Amino acid sequence: MQYFPLFVDTQSLKVLIVGAGDVASRKLELLSRTDAEIHVIARDCSNEVLTYQHKGRISLEEREVNSEDVNGWDLVYLATADKTLNEQLATLAQQRNIWVNVVDNPDFCRFITPSIIDRGRLQIAISTAGAAPVFARELRSRLESWLPQSITPLFDFIAERRNDVQQRLPVFKERRVFWERFFKLNQSRFDADTAKHYQDSFSLSKVKGELVLLDTKIEAELLPIAAMPYLQKLDTIFSCVDLPHQLNELLRRDAARVAVVNDKELKQALDDGEHCLVYAEPNEIDRLLVLFPQAMRFKMGAI
Repeated sequence: MQYFPLFVDTQSLKVLIVGAGDVASRKLELLSRTDAEIHVIARDCSNEVLTYQHKGRISLEEREVNSEDVNGWDLVYLATADKTLNEQLATLAQQRNIWVNVVDNPDFCRFITPSIIDRGRLQIAISTAGAAPVFARELRSRLESWLPQSITPLFDFIAERRNDVQQRLPVFKERRVFWERFFKLNQSRFDADTAKHYQDSFSLSKVKGELVLLDTKIEAELLPIAAMPYLQKLDTIFSCVDLPHQLNELLRRDAARVAVVNDKELKQALDDGEHCLVYAEPNEIDRLLVLFPQAMRFKMGAI
């Protein structure tokens, strides 16, 4: 993984953009939504960039850039039409341990800006490490059509009630089950029923856990799509053998790992409402399926 995704707190972040043409204005379109302090240096400015200045969202110097201008910033975007100038300034910035992005020149980028879906508190970033930005935009378009705009007020609603849930349900597992109930009732919409779904989620009866069974003969890339949501909400993974890398990549990263498959411990986890996975040899999976007939055994290409 060459590029590691991070979400940066933009409060008190100081950003410099060198250049003020169409490319720079596209960067500003996203950056202006943040809390960052944005400064632009450019000899010629597009009307879009001038609009940001008139609104007081950016500070602007209409002049040639010099080597000292890249001092003192957290992030620097270089978007001039002069490739040599961009590379010279990028080299200076990197020597000064300043994170720099040169538009359309990944060899001189300390970071890259992904394709972003903005739904208020919900942010989704998509990157192809600079290899196929057109595909990233296409994927973003698909996700945009799938995610309703009502997610923005929904997550504001949830954020306002986090303290209430923590006080009423002090145990982490209880809170997890509560939010699972809420999202099952409410889905991704925000409407007149959302507050009722919130209250109803406190009074629903305790939910039994779910058990997923996978045997060691299965190939991760051939798992059915229907398996993916279950693998991503696991609480505990029971396995006395090493998990293949490709399978491990599909599992919830912060799930607890237990190296011994103990029937009593597994039953207790399910009674506590946990989502569990057992990865074991086929004969062991057959035995567990008899002991836990409600379990889901995923096979290659089908459930």
